[in-house]
Amino acid sequence: MPFEDRLGEALRHTGHSFELDDRRDLVESGLLRGRRRLARRRTAAVAGSVLALATVGLGGAYAAGLVGGENGGGGSSVAGPAKPTQPVGGKADGARMVALLKSLLPAGDVTKEQGSGPADPAKPANADDASLVAPAPTASVVFDDGRGAGAIGLTVNRVDPVAESSGRQVVCPAKAYVDYDACTAEKLADGSRFMLFQGYEYPDRREPTKRWQAVLLTPRGALVEVSEWNAPSEKGAATTRDTPPLTAAQLRAVATAPQWLTVADGLAAPAKETGSGMASGSAVEKQLLALLPAGKGLKVVEKGNQDGFAFAVVDDGKGKSLVQINVQSRMSDVSPRGETSTLPDGTRIGLDKEPGEKGGAGVVQWIADTVRPDGFRVVVAAFNAGDQSEPATRAAPVLTLDQLRTIALDPHWLSMR
Repeated sequence: MPFEDRLGEALRHTGHSFELDDRRDLVESGLLRGRRRLARRRTAAVAGSVLALATVGLGGAYAAGLVGGENGGGGSSVAGPAKPTQPVGGKADGARMVALLKSLLPAGDVTKEQGSGPADPAKPANADDASLVAPAPTASVVFDDGRGAGAIGLTVNRVDPVAESSGRQVVCPAKAYVDYDACTAEKLADGSRFMLFQGYEYPDRREPTKRWQAVLLTPRGALVEVSEWNAPSEKGAATTRDTPPLTAAQLRAVATAPQWLTVADGLAAPAKETGSGMASGSAVEKQLLALLPAGKGLKVVEKGNQDGFAFAVVDDGKGKSLVQINVQSRMSDVSPRGETSTLPDGTRIGLDKEPGEKGGAGVVQWIADTVRPDGFRVVVAAFNAGDQSEPATRAAPVLTLDQLRTIALDPHWLSMR
């Protein structure tokens, strides 16, 4: 989804911190797209680099500190087997959100209860900025079934069902970017999209903290996301158990509980999507594949895209190589990275060879970075591995710097300005 729909102004502001290798967000593209869009509505800004697509992680609202935080409730209670709960009316407050979550948990001890509800779902969160909306209702607890404490967090949103008809938030992430143990995505009988992800807090498994997530997107636009960890907080705490406390079946049951749909119905209708102002991801992907050199016997083993971005993992029989591209507008104040030159028409070109930065042994990245006089920027990078966090699979990327330069300067990109 993961893998971002970016606001043009945010793109311009973040251009200076452009990083080709920091792909955690895209990396988790299917899982993250929806949350990134919702978070962007709430903040009207994008954090991180242009290609880094501002990770909001799989933790969403609870990634900001709701799970296992120091300010969590200090009390303890005992959750029981899932039982019928009275429907929640419009403005679900934090206490009711926590009560609903607890009612759906199996028997065990519950501590550090935290919850939030929209201050006023009919008004923007900031009256001075109509682009912002009230925070989504959330709930989080630390749950212990007797085999170790684990954090559990949930958020409920309401999205435009037309804009989200493809269910992009519930698509398993690209293996080229995120390592995980299992992921399934399906369409339910009522037309809802559901995904169950079993992976790690960090896509490259830098830490042993596991993160499992269930995401439900209904035809009416209810978006329910539940995450759990095998530690009392998502970050900064030692793991207390091998896997998160809820089984895959229990996690699914919590995410698909009808109570959350009532909560979503009480939220203000989302504004209609007007587009990100960026090139269509599918168009970028199609063009990238069309520009891969013929005659090299390249086999595409994985591909993906989102607005302004596309990638392909290719293999010429000598090992996998990741190729990725970003297409942006209004970047005239950004200097291309690497050794630069200028064409007669004013286009600036930067060529660079750098080591990888995601931990893979021997991984390098070769980059062609072009900025047209009107600020239209196309950046192409190739790696000598199909996954940057794994050891290099070949001596050099599958594409040379000259081939990357040719792709970046191809006139077909100009139609995406």
